[in-house]
Amino acid sequence: MRLTTTGMATDGRAISRNGDGKVVFVEGALPGETVEAQSIEEKPSWVSARVVDILQASADRVDPPCPRRAEGCGGCPWQHIAPPAQSRIKASLITESIQRLGGVAEVPLARTVELPPWGWRTSIRAAVQDGYPALRQNQSHRLVPIPGCPVAHPLIRPLLEGPLYPGAESVLLRCGARTGERLASVSPQRGRPRATLPEDTHRRYFYELAAGRRWRVSARSFFQSRPDGADALADLVVRATRELAPAETDGGGHAVDLYSGVGLFAGVLAEGGWRVTAVEGSPTSVRDARHNLAGLPVQVVGADVHRWKPIAADVVVADPSRAGLGRRATEVVAATGARRVVLISCDVASLGRDIGLLDSVGYSLRSVTPVDVFSHSWRVEVVSVLDRRPGSAGA
Repeated sequence: MRLTTTGMATDGRAISRNGDGKVVFVEGALPGETVEAQSIEEKPSWVSARVVDILQASADRVDPPCPRRAEGCGGCPWQHIAPPAQSRIKASLITESIQRLGGVAEVPLARTVELPPWGWRTSIRAAVQDGYPALRQNQSHRLVPIPGCPVAHPLIRPLLEGPLYPGAESVLLRCGARTGERLASVSPQRGRPRATLPEDTHRRYFYELAAGRRWRVSARSFFQSRPDGADALADLVVRATRELAPAETDGGGHAVDLYSGVGLFAGVLAEGGWRVTAVEGSPTSVRDARHNLAGLPVQVVGADVHRWKPIAADVVVADPSRAGLGRRATEVVAATGARRVVLISCDVASLGRDIGLLDSVGYSLRSVTPVDVFSHSWRVEVVSVLDRRPGSAGA
């Protein structure tokens, strides 16, 4: 197919239409390009295609610097887009999602927080092939070994070299960029030869420094994939809650941190004078949070957010997975009666939907700030601040 693309979808593929008027999602293309594309899947209302040749390139197109990309590695699907253009496209996707799915006509979008695009990734989950870590090709189960990965943090790169994981099917590699600690967790853990790893590589947990504190992170616990990203997000949370300082609130200032992970946002809120209830469903993250937040005015609750009984709060911070809040968690937020909600989203589509859901329970969008944590991918962290409208029902 010869196609001219007009925009970008929230899954990172360009959008066009074929001769029949069907929407075509084009992998490997940028908005405004003319390409030859090959259909790889066709449905009644849309077609999925892959670029075969670039006939008229966008000014934002660059040659991917990583040789693994030419081999089909799916780890960095936007390496063909110049980093400044990546942030610009992400900002347009955020705006379009909030307008279309959230029903907000004028999106109060702040300037994107830019972060270095190379050597940032402190967490890589890889398949293993003949002992070598590898990532899957786009739209395929075929594996591509990834030695020298340019987005991997320098501490992780040696763990990508050579057949270090004999008998394993997958490996999780993580590091503390500011502590120098490394972790490798293989699967399956039994019935295989022992991995040949540097002596300083841990298997249970590591420590990282971010937002002014030291954090223990177990292998199965969530933490941001780069500490400068954690810094930026924590700073935005502090800014969003500063004007509601505990000294100015009734009852001493109570904040609820939903999907609290190992305690990043609960920690910075507590250090700012808030009493905090942190709610987290992952048992390993709960254990890490209790370790990390010892001595602070934080109650860590091990519970699924959907099943947690809401309590009154002045502020709610919520950092859900890519699935977002959804209707049930939105009801939990509303039941706290919080005057302000700080929503951290890592999926553009669920972001727009959640803004609409929060609006339906009485919260108006005040600001939206992208943080470009995931360079060379369509994914982006977004911090949205919403305030409860006067007269809205609360706790």
